[in-house]
Amino acid sequence: MTGRAAEPEVIWARPERAGRGPKPAYGRGDIAAAAVRVADADGIDAVSMRRVAGELGLGTMSLYNYVPRKDDLYELMVDAVSAEYDLPDPTGDWRADLLGVARQARALMIRHPWMPRLMSPVYGYSPNALRYLEYCMACLAPVDLPAGTKMELVASLTGVVTFYVANEISAAERTRSLPWSQEREFAMRTAYLVSRISTGEYPHLAAAFTQSAGPVDMEAAFERALARTLDGFVPS
Repeated sequence: MTGRAAEPEVIWARPERAGRGPKPAYGRGDIAAAAVRVADADGIDAVSMRRVAGELGLGTMSLYNYVPRKDDLYELMVDAVSAEYDLPDPTGDWRADLLGVARQARALMIRHPWMPRLMSPVYGYSPNALRYLEYCMACLAPVDLPAGTKMELVASLTGVVTFYVANEISAAERTRSLPWSQEREFAMRTAYLVSRISTGEYPHLAAAFTQSAGPVDMEAAFERALARTLDGFVPS
């Protein structure tokens, strides 16, 4: 007979440690910090209850007294890293404020390259996630939009940053694995592309590449992506 499914719960709504007994030796901050160290060093796939327990000098089953599920561990990690945001009082220039926090988000994800894989609305209930969202909504206070649309704007901006950084990280990891330089890779692929465009089979692409030859300025592309996202909600 199949047992009753476990009831869903939010990790932040439960005590730091389930059950009776002496004062817990570790807090959630200690556990999150250990998991973040593992992920920063060896990637998110290296994070396991056993590995994190070992980092803390605990038995694996003891860690479950603090964190019931691995998904809860991920949520603790996202919250811990989200504490790195510097969120000063909004200036009244909502575009500048949101662009500033978006640039911080990019830098944060680059420091912790596993973060894009864990970005999920499910983890939006953590203390630092709520702090981030409240800040963004405060920045948008001068904007005449419904609250739901403002939330959508924040989600869209976060999504653009996450997608952009995920591609940056993926490209960087691939480059590191190549037996040749990035410059040689680009030259080889450009030569092949030119040979294909020169056949005349791709006139629209030929026109496009003629107008924008050379490597893409990734910094400028990132800034354009942010600006266009904001313009989609409030044209400048």
